[in-house]
Amino acid sequence: MANQKGGVGKTTTTVNLAAALASHGIRVLVIDLDPQGNASTALGVDHHSGVPSIYEVLLGDRPLDEVIVASTEAPELFCAPATIDLAGAEIELVSLVARENRLHRAIQSMKREVDYVLIDCPPSLGLLTVNALVAARELLIPIQCEYYALEGLGMLLRNVELVQAHLNQDLRLSTILLTMYDSCTRLADQVVHEVKEHFGDRVLATTIPRNVRLVEAPSYGQSALTYDPTSRGSLSYLAAARELAERGFDPNGAGA
Repeated sequence: MANQKGGVGKTTTTVNLAAALASHGIRVLVIDLDPQGNASTALGVDHHSGVPSIYEVLLGDRPLDEVIVASTEAPELFCAPATIDLAGAEIELVSLVARENRLHRAIQSMKREVDYVLIDCPPSLGLLTVNALVAARELLIPIQCEYYALEGLGMLLRNVELVQAHLNQDLRLSTILLTMYDSCTRLADQVVHEVKEHFGDRVLATTIPRNVRLVEAPSYGQSALTYDPTSRGSLSYLAAARELAERGFDPNGAGA
């Protein structure tokens, strides 16, 4: 899940898609690659400084299996937490060999069997995000239904092309998810139209509405699906997760 713009719903999307998939018995691992650790918080996972985290994995001090912990959200949901130590990883990785491949190698070496690995990226295009793009097969970009929605997106797509050309030929932009949709504004409909016109069938049919429950849930250490499973936000993420799963198993689907 990547977009260098902050506040577009990357973490909210990662956490709630993970919870929705896991609620149906699908084994999901969330890798929190944002030093703020918001995904770890929302999944009820401890991430204070000193906790074994993805930071040690990137530096080669621990295998990924050693930092993975179970989330309280669902029996099949796991998290590799981020601590504030990750904030210095961008600098520390610069001098390391194969610095862009650290996360990819860690995932390849993982012994735990999962169906989905969801990586929550920081709001930047630095080495942490590059590590995620090198490790991933598919990129999901959350785009908020607001005026500046497409601003800066070109830079992200150029970075994706560079990664595809030099580091990860298997990476592809498979999914666009429209977030923070407000049906009362004409602007939101214009953004939806523009995004669908530009990205075609990569845009999920489900849009995520502005919903206070999505904002409140992390403060309780929960996903919205646990905090209020009947809220509009929760039901929308359940629908989006269903779309993702169907695309993944349909050999003719846009996401297959």
